[in-house]
Amino acid sequence: MYEFIRGNIVDVNPASIIIEAGGIGYFINVSLNTYSKINGKREGKLLLHQVVRDDAHILYGFFDKGERDLFRNLISVSGVGAATAIVMLSSLNKEELIAAVTTENVAVLKAVKGIGAKTAQRIIIDLKDKLGKLADSSHILLSSDNTIRNESLSALVMLGFAKRDAEKAISKILQEQPDATVESVIKQALKRL
Repeated sequence: MYEFIRGNIVDVNPASIIIEAGGIGYFINVSLNTYSKINGKREGKLLLHQVVRDDAHILYGFFDKGERDLFRNLISVSGVGAATAIVMLSSLNKEELIAAVTTENVAVLKAVKGIGAKTAQRIIIDLKDKLGKLADSSHILLSSDNTIRNESLSALVMLGFAKRDAEKAISKILQEQPDATVESVIKQALKRL
């Protein structure tokens, strides 16, 4: 099992990165979050997770240990494969995903492409306790903010903004001002988008 790779970044796109290390080019699947952190760099280091199948050896790369640990937790759930876990990590950042699981927010998980109601429930049942420990030790916005978050997001999407961009803006605003009202969040998000 490979732990990490460090080398020259030869090619970068939102779904994969090619890193040259020791004269060999390694094709590594990544999430959008990892892509955004490594894009534009000439050299980089990624933590790895290797999946060995009969027909392929596939590498998945992560910018930090927390994202890789979350990936490994997700693929431990029956019905969630590596490709689905990468889609989840691309659709939601670590904090949003952990908050969705720990607050049993099925709607957030179902919004991810390829995740149905049964799979979302299974993820919550299997990972709530594991991820709850992570949530206790970090600054995660829990259920009191979910109503403000959801109402703000709905309004911004109806105004024509991309859901992903709106989610990022809302998260930043709520981290800076946890007591913000829906109106305040929307007004500030409109200035940032």
